[in-house]
Amino acid sequence: MRPRTIFLLRHGQTDFNVQNIVQGSGIDSDLNDTGRAQAARFLAAYGRVPFDKVYTSALRRTRQSVQGFLDLGLPHESHAALNEISWGRREGTRITVAEDAEYRATLAAWAAGDDTARLEGGESPAEVAARQRPFIELLKARADEHTVLVCLHGRALRVLLCQLLHYPLSCMQGFEHSNLCLYKLEFTGTVFVVKNFLDTAHLRD
Repeated sequence: MRPRTIFLLRHGQTDFNVQNIVQGSGIDSDLNDTGRAQAARFLAAYGRVPFDKVYTSALRRTRQSVQGFLDLGLPHESHAALNEISWGRREGTRITVAEDAEYRATLAAWAAGDDTARLEGGESPAEVAARQRPFIELLKARADEHTVLVCLHGRALRVLLCQLLHYPLSCMQGFEHSNLCLYKLEFTGTVFVVKNFLDTAHLRD
């Protein structure tokens, strides 16, 4: 079996990103003008790639980021398993100094190996990983899909990469991300290998 190629794409910019307002799975925001321009640039760079399937989360900002590919008639599925982590009561609020301290304490707990830590009312990385696992098994099983595009969210992307590459979730901060960044992976049938890491070449003038 020839290797398969998996494009993992973070969604484009939203006004919430610019305003430092927490989104998470509970905020179904739209791309702003910059985000739509980012999506157009990605389409211009990769529109000729013969994708067999496009996968997105169930949130609008991921579908809007790849809408140009859907307009080309490519098959598409949305999966709530790919939704962003829930940040609980923090969602929809602007980050304050006190809340930033709480957030950083949670990140420190994750880095120390406590993947069950969470913000009040939110999800833990372990819970995000658990809901992603059926999607991972589906992705592996569809051997006829040789080239796929998966658009999701920053924290969800970090969790997914840890799972695909067999890293503990305590390592997820090492997978940096930015709006409309690309990680390209090759799947041999047994292992995933990173070919492009935090690729933003398509966004440059």
